[in-house]
Amino acid sequence: MRDWQRKTYLASVTDRYVKGQMDRRSFLRAAGKLGLSVGALGAGFGLSGRRPFFNLAPSAFAEGSLEPSPEMMKWLADVGKPFAGTTLRLATESTPPSNAIANSLKPFFEKASGIKIEIEVLPLEQVLQKLTLDVASQLGTYDLYYIDQSWAANFSQDVFDPREQIKDKPDLAYPDYNIDDFLPPLVDGIAKYKDRWVGVPYDIPIFIMQYRKDIYDELGLKAPETMDELLTNSQKITEAKGPQLYGTTGQMKSGHYSLECDWTCWLWGHGGQIFDTDRKFVGNNDAGIKAIEYWDKLKKTMPPGVDGWTWDGEGQSVSQGVAASMLSWGEFFPFFDDPKSGKISGLMEAAVPPKAITLISPDKTGFGEIPGVGHQGGSSLAVSKYSKNPDAAWVFMQWATAADTQALITVLGGGTGPTRTSVYDDPRVKANARVGAGTTRHLPVVRETISKYMGSEPDLPEWAEISSDTIPVALGQYFAGQYDSPKAAMDDIKTKVEAVLKS
Repeated sequence: MRDWQRKTYLASVTDRYVKGQMDRRSFLRAAGKLGLSVGALGAGFGLSGRRPFFNLAPSAFAEGSLEPSPEMMKWLADVGKPFAGTTLRLATESTPPSNAIANSLKPFFEKASGIKIEIEVLPLEQVLQKLTLDVASQLGTYDLYYIDQSWAANFSQDVFDPREQIKDKPDLAYPDYNIDDFLPPLVDGIAKYKDRWVGVPYDIPIFIMQYRKDIYDELGLKAPETMDELLTNSQKITEAKGPQLYGTTGQMKSGHYSLECDWTCWLWGHGGQIFDTDRKFVGNNDAGIKAIEYWDKLKKTMPPGVDGWTWDGEGQSVSQGVAASMLSWGEFFPFFDDPKSGKISGLMEAAVPPKAITLISPDKTGFGEIPGVGHQGGSSLAVSKYSKNPDAAWVFMQWATAADTQALITVLGGGTGPTRTSVYDDPRVKANARVGAGTTRHLPVVRETISKYMGSEPDLPEWAEISSDTIPVALGQYFAGQYDSPKAAMDDIKTKVEAVLKS
């Protein structure tokens, strides 16, 4: 199938699924055969490779005078003159950068540059649908593409490499853009496909350790540095405080992608891997079995409802004072600190994930898998090759992802993780490292986790079906008692994964 035929067919398949004309498994298989992985398949259907996004409140300490720097505004005024009156369009998922720009920062850009920007904030599957149709038709309806990390291969030839734009358009370059400022692990894990940059890192979620310091202090505990310490801490809290308060929590709904996310954390943390260099599923080896046995013990320290929770229920269990810790998405932390969100404002602390017992190096895995306890997801921002206004779009893209703008996004967008090194040290960001809505006091932990503990799932077309159906369905059946042992469950998953790969 030629590329244009593949993209046209994918657009048709996606449209049928969104309209309810195709069942879930058929869509997963069709999308997998066409080269899309889990992140492309849509948050609205419980399939997204993305993490949750709370409608995070701006920082409680953000002042109304926060605005782009004079240098940025002058550059926009100078470089935007030839494009005054141009209208750009971007379709994006609801993420902190997109929401901060749409709700707070867009007027600054438009006033200084004279360029208008229309931002459509949509469920992820609709973003995919619109981008796919745009690429298939090459009409240039959208000037900028929001690209989930798992779409990089699919859209790599349809966007400009930002390094080429910097080189080829020096008259449009923002002097302080500094492309080397983006965190290298995020460039490698999110924005690159082979030798191309598919945009620049735009947004980053990642697993970090989050715990109730008041409970830990009361019981004489410290932040867990190992998997064993996480388990023993959780057991001690449950014994002392249960059933009103449990030691930890999870996102373990049967058949949901969130369950698979948790599984990768425990698998990688016990020296396991999903695929070996022969591209065979090896999650049923000794390390994989030990991970399930560990998880069984840890689950006993979680609230009874955990089997029915995705990431939303997991976060609520902590915010409502039902669980004392979680190893999960760092974007929860500013939510926990918001006094309007729950009962624990000011009580949580952040720490890097517990160290893996042992860790498999990426050169011993298959399909680009990168083992790491800090399970991550992310996205890039790129200029479409089909845009009718690519130069104006490049001006916007530089502004939207510049360090100055990203610092404002971090403060105004709810204290979530920047993708640039310098933003973590920005005085405006550090000034909000206090208890309250939109806090940034957890960001040093996010930064260290990205640098040292980040893990990424494999990249293969069939991963859509495997990670959103095969693995979490079987894991749900295991925790429901439908297998005699962890070995039986993991052997069955291996058989099912191999069947998907063969099909």
